[in-house]
Amino acid sequence: MKYKDIEFLRITPLRGPNIWTYRPIIEAWVDIGELEEAPSNKIPGFYERLSAWLPSLIEHRCSEGERGGFLQRLREGTWAAHILEHVTLELQNLAGQRTGFGKARQTSQYGIYKVVVRSRQEQVTRACLAAGRDLVMAAINDTHYDVPGAIEKLRELADKLCLGPSTGSIVEGAVERGIPFIRLNEGNLVQLGHGARQRRIWTAETDSTSAIAESISRDKDLTKTLLTSCGLPVPEGRIVTSPEDAWEAAEEIGVPVAVKPTDANHARGVSLELTLREQVEAAYRVAEEEGSEVMVERYVPGVEHRLLVVGNRLVAASRGETASVVGDGKSTIAQLIETQINSDPRCGEDESFPLEPVRVEREPAVQLELQRQGFGPESIPPAGKKVLIIRYGNLADDVTDEVHPEVAEAATLAARVVGLDIAGIDIVAEDISRPLEAQRGAIVEVNAGPGLLMHLKPAGGKPRPVGQAIVDNLFPAGDKGRIPIVGIAGTQGTALIGRLVSWLLQLTGKHVGLACRDGLFLDKRPVDKKDSANWAAGQRLLINRSVDAAVFENGAAMILGEGIAYDRCQIGIVTDADGAEALDHFDIHTAEQLYHVLRTQVDIVLPEGAAVLNAADPHVVRMAELCDGEVIFYGLGSELPAIAEHRARGGRALFLRDNRIMLATGAVEGPFLELPVLAAGKDETDAGRTASLLAAVGAAVALDIPVEMIRVGIETFEQDRKRPARSRPRRVANQ
Repeated sequence: MKYKDIEFLRITPLRGPNIWTYRPIIEAWVDIGELEEAPSNKIPGFYERLSAWLPSLIEHRCSEGERGGFLQRLREGTWAAHILEHVTLELQNLAGQRTGFGKARQTSQYGIYKVVVRSRQEQVTRACLAAGRDLVMAAINDTHYDVPGAIEKLRELADKLCLGPSTGSIVEGAVERGIPFIRLNEGNLVQLGHGARQRRIWTAETDSTSAIAESISRDKDLTKTLLTSCGLPVPEGRIVTSPEDAWEAAEEIGVPVAVKPTDANHARGVSLELTLREQVEAAYRVAEEEGSEVMVERYVPGVEHRLLVVGNRLVAASRGETASVVGDGKSTIAQLIETQINSDPRCGEDESFPLEPVRVEREPAVQLELQRQGFGPESIPPAGKKVLIIRYGNLADDVTDEVHPEVAEAATLAARVVGLDIAGIDIVAEDISRPLEAQRGAIVEVNAGPGLLMHLKPAGGKPRPVGQAIVDNLFPAGDKGRIPIVGIAGTQGTALIGRLVSWLLQLTGKHVGLACRDGLFLDKRPVDKKDSANWAAGQRLLINRSVDAAVFENGAAMILGEGIAYDRCQIGIVTDADGAEALDHFDIHTAEQLYHVLRTQVDIVLPEGAAVLNAADPHVVRMAELCDGEVIFYGLGSELPAIAEHRARGGRALFLRDNRIMLATGAVEGPFLELPVLAAGKDETDAGRTASLLAAVGAAVALDIPVEMIRVGIETFEQDRKRPARSRPRRVANQ
């Protein structure tokens, strides 16, 4: 029997905390149709085909909680949506996007499920979801499916769209520190932190990397001049303008010499230990093809090393290795390169490999090196004959622990002289554990934006946490790059609460961003008058460098359809759990279901923050146990059970008594401020406006805003609301 394809009804990216998890996900509504009557154990051969195509599914623990748990469910019988979830997750893993979070839940409609998978890159996850559907259906219907080909396409897509390994390591270091991040473009430009506390990185460059310093580092002649002026050892040399001039410089310096471009990368076009005129002139032509100018300098004997300096501290060092082949009397040098060098599993074209393959046809410097030894790519060297392919090799082995303190000091000084906060210092020395002067070692280059992969995945030695070192330099201990964020969820007076909290924060001297149904505001200035209680508007505030604090209105529909714009908040306010009847589109029908949506706002309160909860709503009261930080209840009367019980445990609460707002901490209570006469708003009741005021005051108390400032803020806010709008004066043309 052939089954109809699983149908995608909708695919929704939830880019922030949501009903399922606190990370970005893809939620797909799928109709499995007649497969509702055909669990996996009723489809002949399905288990065998799927487990053979994706043997790594053995690692999925599923609800069984042990290795092989999902395959056990598959053998016993599970439904197509659940299978699609696990296959999509595994395709992401095989594409290099490691993840394990997924859910498959039946909706209230027959045969329709919500399939949820963690998404590290939205387009990649969508592609994995589509490929997963096709793979599952091929396994169900016993038709051909090119699993290796599909995985290769997904890997290529991930390599194209996802962060590179250098940037990725810095982001991972930030996540470990609890620092939020936002990817700002499709490349490697990433913001760490929020608003005015943010920093930006682009691979191994930061917003502190000087453009002048970067330009200096590209000018190798100028770099050498500056380093020499500070007494750092560099090889003598000069820029040359022709093959003949190159030989003249070599005679002035004394052979052997090195010839290299002044602004190429990865040692391209570099020729070393040249002694003859024809060698120098040929090397000039090779270097000229790789850079704008050519330099001839003294050859420094030894091995190339890359020392990574971050914030005036040596954090990692790698040693290069030369590359050679040994003849077998039958194979050409080109063939020997493939079998003896490029076959190394650590060798590959993309950034995930620590070693680069040698491509003779694309590397004139390699051809020149072979010519010096009397060979060409198609030459067949005698058996046992060692042929040097490249002298500068890959920077492959970690030697961080071997670096002599004086060498480390020289490297950090070189970075400071050029002016770089992150620098790759190239040093040639026979022994990196000895001072440079004792062995005529030298600093040959200072590089901005150095690659980090050699330190993250060394071919030999232990990896170094260089991404973490960069994060620690950007954010001193204890700094997580966060601004005060207040989130408001519910339906009752949430926009009013947002406006009032924003105003109270402004009185403390902060520039405050507000995203709510009334619009998008920077302080009191409206930036956008459209409904801005959405993810995109929230992101606009978080990337704004002028914002010191931010307030967000988060409706249930936003949490269900987009996700919250921020990962954690200092204050989370929940006013009520009403409005389930308006959420049929999300398959939400009851207050109990809505509780699980709105709890998201409380779940993401930071440990040092607070949840401000309406004590009159039983569903909201239940959320108190979910908060990592403090809980402050508010209500119109102290007799509310939630307030009484909370105070009995020593908690804080706000309530009304004799037309005064009272603040209680445990059994101790006192008048906080007089209840002002509130201006009427659209669709607002007196009780509703008072509850909104209590919620806003609760947030202000949790933010440690002084009571006098809160009092003045409420008075001035109400005066502003009562003041009639003034028409804009007409412009009069000059007479």
